[in-house]
Amino acid sequence: MTTIGVIGGTGGQGLGIATRFVEAGEDVIIGSRTVEKAQAAVDKVKELLPDARNVRAMANPDAAKAADVLVLTVPLAAQKDTLLSIKEGAAGKPLLDATGPLESCIGGSATKYIDLPEGSAAERSQSILADAKVICAFNNISQTWFMQLGEPIDCDCLICGNDQAAKDLVAPLIEKIPGVKVIDCGKLERACIIEKITPLLIGLNIKNRCQFGGIRITGLDRIKACETR
Repeated sequence: MTTIGVIGGTGGQGLGIATRFVEAGEDVIIGSRTVEKAQAAVDKVKELLPDARNVRAMANPDAAKAADVLVLTVPLAAQKDTLLSIKEGAAGKPLLDATGPLESCIGGSATKYIDLPEGSAAERSQSILADAKVICAFNNISQTWFMQLGEPIDCDCLICGNDQAAKDLVAPLIEKIPGVKVIDCGKLERACIIEKITPLLIGLNIKNRCQFGGIRITGLDRIKACETR
């Protein structure tokens, strides 16, 4: 069984992702700056899934060391310090970065994107954790979807990263969340495109007074039809 460490897993997104993986039967560690905060999140998961025995709490550095796959779910402002705190434990491991570089992080609008010098939040993570296998993931699935337990999520998970073996490892894990299909979008340089879809979806949700707007990529299974032409 793969152990998944959700780093900074006490917010809405991290808690939702952790809960879905627990529901899928995976071994999950919820990390936070303190064990106490992480334990409070674990208690919430157990309230939602009373029979859950496959979730535990640790401080972020310990969670990174104990887990096989990491998921980063912190605000942009906390990204660098959090990554530096887990640098040792993250070495050589896949790290799924769900960081959203939105203007709301600096007091602006959640429907506007912040251009980062590294190109994207995921590329920023890779520059800080040179020995980790950073994969942009989970940016386009709303936390509201994650918390609809027992209901399939009507959204694809767009991912990108430079290590193909790491992407091949995490894709089946992500797809254990019902309804989610992983779409490999290529190298990590594509992260800026994936991340910029997030403020678009937020804007659409606001316009339509909804919290479930997502994205599906269609037609990729028609390769055989294309080959016969």
